[in-house]
Amino acid sequence: MIGLLQRVTQASVDVGDERVGAIGPGLLVLLGVERGDTEREADRLVERIVTYRIFDDADGRMNRSLADTGGALLVVSQFTLAADTHKGTRPGFSTAAAPADGARLYDYVVAAARARVATVATGRFGAHMRVGLENDGPVTFWLQVSPRSVAAPVPE
Repeated sequence: MIGLLQRVTQASVDVGDERVGAIGPGLLVLLGVERGDTEREADRLVERIVTYRIFDDADGRMNRSLADTGGALLVVSQFTLAADTHKGTRPGFSTAAAPADGARLYDYVVAAARARVATVATGRFGAHMRVGLENDGPVTFWLQVSPRSVAAPVPE
């Protein structure tokens, strides 16, 4: 599972003429679900998104997280993040999750984020969206949680 985090002063998502999501200061997260991702990867990615220290402290150092600042979160599905771009000049999407799995895990991520963040807005899964943002910094980070990087629980 991939999260492209962008620290923003504001961000919004429109579908057609409708504004479906908007936030003030916080994080815009473009979310890509890969084949083989499960709720375990989603939980780990949400944990990292909420606690990743990319906001300035009093000394101007990136030492505060979304949880520390009380900032908002805008989660937008973007399956193209899971593209295979290793060869040729056209991306392949065999590494992206099937649409039904992507939608289910996108909804799971949003619900998990809402349990931890006061303001969570979203795009609309599968829709053609226009995303507007004012990147603060600019500050952008790529977080990837793969099934092999999430430790399986140890049997008791």
